[in-house]
Amino acid sequence: MIDKNEVRKVVEQTIADSSLFVVDVTVSADDRVVVTVDSPEGVDIDQCVSITRAIEAAFDRDVEDYELEVGSAGVTAPFTVPEQYRMNVGNDVEVLTRDGRKLHAVLAAVNDDCSQVTIQVPTRVKEEGAKRPVTKMVDTVLNLSDIKKIVREI
Repeated sequence: MIDKNEVRKVVEQTIADSSLFVVDVTVSADDRVVVTVDSPEGVDIDQCVSITRAIEAAFDRDVEDYELEVGSAGVTAPFTVPEQYRMNVGNDVEVLTRDGRKLHAVLAAVNDDCSQVTIQVPTRVKEEGAKRPVTKMVDTVLNLSDIKKIVREI
């Protein structure tokens, strides 16, 4: 069976001089290798081909046959690595919390170790002296442990 960590090393060496980063590498029991990458600028087919060729050069199919898929995380895929959170600061997101709330917000900030995010949630607030409530963006800090998933809203 192909070693997932060895595949990850090959991919990281291949993308070292680019803005790409590894989101996930999986190797199934039947040697199906799936590599997912992302970048603030997006991922194009030439970058995927380059990664594919590097993996094929490192792992001989005559020694161990495998199926290989290299692709982008996709715009609406849930965030899984700190780089995805950081590159989406300022974007509209949908947050599903572990207690079942679904929040439509703006990802305002991510702390250094990516354990907390600050989102701006539109909230109806009645200001003093006003006849009707107005919608204001209210900062809400959430621990990543309290979040089931965050996806970018398009």
